[in-house]
Amino acid sequence: MQNNQYDQHGHVRGVKTSGAGLIRATLGSTVAAGAILTLFWLPAEYGIDLTGLGRPMGLTEMGEIKQGLYAEVAAEAASAPQLLARLDAIEAQLAMLVAKGVTVTPPAVEEIPVEVPQAEVTTWRDTWSFTLQPGDGIEAKLRMTKGQEAIFEWTANGSVLNYDMHGDGDGSISYEQGRGEPSQEGTLTAAFDGTHGWYWRNRTDNPVTFTLNVRGDYDRLLTP
Repeated sequence: MQNNQYDQHGHVRGVKTSGAGLIRATLGSTVAAGAILTLFWLPAEYGIDLTGLGRPMGLTEMGEIKQGLYAEVAAEAASAPQLLARLDAIEAQLAMLVAKGVTVTPPAVEEIPVEVPQAEVTTWRDTWSFTLQPGDGIEAKLRMTKGQEAIFEWTANGSVLNYDMHGDGDGSISYEQGRGEPSQEGTLTAAFDGTHGWYWRNRTDNPVTFTLNVRGDYDRLLTP
């Protein structure tokens, strides 16, 4: 019996279709692509969550972090020429003073010893350390309810880090940002119920081991 997939010469028969079928297939592909764009790509790349489903899946926060890093890189690139120009001007002034025989001596700073009363010695509730390789980033959060306060400090232990202190949950907020900072300390007051904490990024050429200390009103410290 002749297979209906082949003609009398043994050639594969062509698939018949219609103009309406092609239009339906094209419209279906367009709708699917639009759904993927709206549900996944916009939240994950730009932090734009048109449906409200991106944040529960973690895609919106990913997009917001990406956009923050893109802005950080752009700011660093924009500030580099001005910084180099200032350094060149300072070097030129120093060279002129040296040529004139002027000795440049920094002013002496008087060191005043500070005694810390025993009552001010802090006892931290949680302490966490982590080593970031060059270019890597990591996040730690405190689970808090609105109005709770947590006292914190973190140090890059002799190096520097970029950071973004922010919160997510019943809302989204950025409390403070910094680039090339050796440390940070203060009080974090939760603006709403959710998780509040830090994102660190190592922009140096060497591994950086940082240490976070926290105490005060919060449910728990969340770390990777």
